[in-house]
Amino acid sequence: MRTLFGSAFNGRRVLVTGHTGFKGAWLCEWLLGLGAEVTGVSLPPHTDPSLFAQLGLARRLRHIIGDIQDPAVLAKAVTGCQPDFVFHLAAQAVVRESYLRPRETFNVNAMGTLHLLEALKDFKKPCAAVLVTTDKCYENREWHHGYREDDRLGGRDPYSASKAAAELIIASYRHSFFQDHAVQIASGRAGNVIGGGDWAKDRLVPDCIRALQKNQPIPVRNPRATRPWQHVLEPLSGYLWLGASLAEPKLRRCDLSLLASPFNFGPNRDAHRTVEELVEEVLRHWPGTWRDKTDPKAPHEAGCLQLSTDKAAGLLRWFPIWSFSEAVEKTVEWYRDARHCKTAGEFQKRTREQIAQYTGRAGAGKAPWTQPAARP
Repeated sequence: MRTLFGSAFNGRRVLVTGHTGFKGAWLCEWLLGLGAEVTGVSLPPHTDPSLFAQLGLARRLRHIIGDIQDPAVLAKAVTGCQPDFVFHLAAQAVVRESYLRPRETFNVNAMGTLHLLEALKDFKKPCAAVLVTTDKCYENREWHHGYREDDRLGGRDPYSASKAAAELIIASYRHSFFQDHAVQIASGRAGNVIGGGDWAKDRLVPDCIRALQKNQPIPVRNPRATRPWQHVLEPLSGYLWLGASLAEPKLRRCDLSLLASPFNFGPNRDAHRTVEELVEEVLRHWPGTWRDKTDPKAPHEAGCLQLSTDKAAGLLRWFPIWSFSEAVEKTVEWYRDARHCKTAGEFQKRTREQIAQYTGRAGAGKAPWTQPAARP
């Protein structure tokens, strides 16, 4: 495991914001397996249960409770950790919640990103920072082709607009302060992520699992909406490979100025499916029923959203590993197995098994992040 990503993380210090969230917990588990010394800064988990607690991560890394809306929290975390890598995942991540808490959504997603960049601006040690936003940062024109990294940013809802604002802030700081700096900055934009351990409200897969556990019909909003569905390990492999490449661009034989930029990490085109198709695929592995709960008066959510990953394929030679059906199968498998897990060790074992299955498949496909680093 520790030789993956060119051994970039083995014995290195890594700061993760949002480590108590769903994606953050998966990332921390993977980083620990890669041999990293992990520091996490975040608010307490927003859900009960939470993957962070199920994995017992508070005892296995340097765990800091803090609000990224406070600049001092991030400044202290960066100074204390002295990171070689930073992965910024902390966010208010639910579209519907952004209508209820728009000010907080902008404060967390846009200003929280700015606070981290301010802390890194004063940091003198070489460091690779990957700041995560979303596929929803694009001005959605309901196109039936994938958005590229240079397409116009925008957003009709507060969540999407706040993430577009974060991307503009990242670009501004990169050009204004990080051109000749020890810290290298890139951003990652992922599709709709699924995977075991997501317990958030108003997200499709957790809604499916909660209903199935109670033998109730799954309530489905917007069944005809199309999204780029991908397993959580897909974008995480992209973030990790991008971070490793930023740290050692010569070994990746790539121009640093091209790497210090935004990247899409999305699924293959076969995974751009409707909500209804995802629910039907879940029911193949956990039988049940669903009901259309479309509310014509509900807040706006995008109807069609797709990503182009040509840039990641061209510059990083990154590509997704699991198909749509495999991603759903692994997700449901984790939840079904989790019903029998009683200790953090059992949850860790199940989660590590899926990471091993993913990396094994990636290695068989000769994904570059699984191969020995090419020396000049």
